[in-house]
Amino acid sequence: MEKTTRTETSAYACPGEAMHSQVPTVKETTATRTTWKVMVAIDDSGESFNALKWAIDNLLRRNYPSAATAADEIPAAMVTLVNVQPTFGPIIYPPGPNPVELTPMMVEAVKKSQEHNASEVLSRALQICRENKVRAETLILEGDAKDRICEAAEEMHVDLLVVGSRGLGKIKRAFLGSVSDYCAHHVHCPILIVKPPSKEPNL
Repeated sequence: MEKTTRTETSAYACPGEAMHSQVPTVKETTATRTTWKVMVAIDDSGESFNALKWAIDNLLRRNYPSAATAADEIPAAMVTLVNVQPTFGPIIYPPGPNPVELTPMMVEAVKKSQEHNASEVLSRALQICRENKVRAETLILEGDAKDRICEAAEEMHVDLLVVGSRGLGKIKRAFLGSVSDYCAHHVHCPILIVKPPSKEPNL
């Protein structure tokens, strides 16, 4: 069963200038202003945090440079930090002649651990947004990351999805798959894929 947990914990709003031509514009008048919605996929990898920082430095801070306003005003931009945890239920593990069935207590312990890890990861990402005066909210989902990210982006009508690329070589990408590649082909909004810092290609 898919699970969704959503909380808004940052009180910063950054009004500012109109975005560049390739992204939706933001009107200057508060009464008519709409919020530019950016979703950033976050996990415990350095690549996802690199993507968040790149988006803040090159999109949000550059286009919304003015100081934060009161929390009750309509923000010019809102970042949704989304983390997806895999579905975990009673299973037989490992496959083979002597499998062990996980008890409900064991499953519950794993789920609590997942929730704790998700909260820690999102807290780190939220702190980065606070330090840069970017208004943000957190969203925890359960299921397959590729599908759930695309579904959430569509349901929330986001204007831009930001994901980090792990820089997998062609062979690893063929076997392991890629969340960024999948989202690029299935999400219905513009997507920004941030590559990791340059290094030797992985095969």
